[in-house]
Order: sequence, then C-alpha cells, then structure tokens
Amino acid sequence: MSELHGIFQHISELRKRVTRIAIAVIIIIIFILTFRLEHFVYNGITLYYPIPEPVNNIAAQITNHMRQELVPESVQLIQTAPGQAFYAQMYVAAIAGIVLSMPIIVREFTAFIRPALKESEVKATRSIAIPALVLFVSGVVFSYFTVIPFMLDFLYQYGEASGLITFLNVMDFVSFVLQFLLAFGVAFQLPLIMYAATASGITDAKFWRRNIRYAIVILVIIGAVATPDGSGVTMWFISGPMIALYLAGMVVIERRELRIKKTQQR
Repeated sequence: MSELHGIFQHISELRKRVTRIAIAVIIIIIFILTFRLEHFVYNGITLYYPIPEPVNNIAAQITNHMRQELVPESVQLIQTAPGQAFYAQMYVAAIAGIVLSMPIIVREFTAFIRPALKESEVKATRSIAIPALVLFVSGVVFSYFTVIPFMLDFLYQYGEASGLITFLNVMDFVSFVLQFLLAFGVAFQLPLIMYAATASGITDAKFWRRNIRYAIVILVIIGAVATPDGSGVTMWFISGPMIALYLAGMVVIERRELRIKKTQQR
C-alpha cells in the first residue's frame, strides 16, 4: 500500500506540474492569436503595445515577417486550400507559446525531478538553467538569420536554373522554418548536456575527448538526416555548428576539471 501511495503521489505531482505548463502555454497561444502588436516611438526608442485584433494578430505578423526575411524574391508564398493561413497561424502560435513558456517548463520540470537527484546533480541543474535559455535563443537566432535563408535560397536555385516559377505552400514554409528553429535551439544545448553529465559525475572530462571521433560521425549523420536535400552541402550548416559546440563544450569541461585540480592541490 505504501508503494502504491508513493506512486499516486508522483502521478499527482506530475499532473500538477503538467497542468501548470499547459495553462501557461495556452494563455500565451490565446494572446498571440487575439492581439496584434503596434509600435510607437518614445525618445527615439521604439516601443510596442498589444491591441485586440484576432485576424491580423501576432501570429500573422510573425508569418509575414518570416515571408519577408526568408522567402527568396523569386518564390511566391501561397495557400492552396481554404484555412491554410489560419492553420499556419495556429502552428506559429503553438510553437511560440512553447518557446515563450520555456522558463516555466524548465522550472516545473526541475522541481518535479529534484527529489530524485543528488545534491551535486541539483547544483548542476541550477547552474545551467539560465545558460540553457541563452543557448536556446542563440540557436534560434543563428538558424533564422544564417542557416534557413541560405538553405531556402540554395534549394530554390535549382528551380531558377530550370526556368521554373516556384510557389511555396504557406504550411510547408511555416513548418519547415519552425522545425529548424526548434532543432537548432535544442542542438545548441549540447555543451550544457555535456557539462551537466560531467558535473553530476555521470562521465569525466576524458570521456568527451576519447569519443570525439564517434561524436563527429553521429553529428554528421544527424545533419544529413535533418536536411531535406541530398546535396551534402546544406547538412554542414547543421553538423558544422554542432561539431563546433561539441568541441567548445569539451574545452570548457577540461578547463573546469583542471581548475578544480589546481584548487584541490592548494
């Protein structure tokens, strides 16, 4: 009975954490689908304020901005069925809701697993919370301004070379962009995963250097699978940064271990 009681307590705690996360995500999604951001200039600073406008909402503004910044001039963004623009807005709002709720998600997840962690693991989790958010945003920004524009322009050059007029479905475009943004946001967590695994005692610093060849092969395979073309060029825009992140994480971990050893010798 005591074991069942413990299981029920864990389930109840998990349900409470998931409910809080779901409420936060839903509130943000409703806000994005209901309001539009307007701007004004105050002392040379551009400020934004929300106004109710369910059709021309924040999700539509995000979609329009992606169209202007990412779609090549020779490509037309279209919808091929009624409601596709609406579904695209819903998709944008859902992803944005998850991303903007990330601090709450991290807090609730950490609070749930904390009783099962050792003190060293709890400290490691606390120390990487803010860097995790910073790296996630960095991955999204890097992907948005560097990888996605190049990939779209590179892939559609084949159509231009054949004299074709390219039309891009809005749902395909939105899902392509948002999936890559999320993928890079997650990929940029690699150094933190390495750091947390070492700081909690799961691995040591030598592990990452010893297995660097296998890591590079795995990261190249991930890049090849994630990219939509078989050219072997665009995959390096994913594999390359991930390999660089792996090497950076390895160096940081080795320096941390060296610093700890010097401190212990004093």
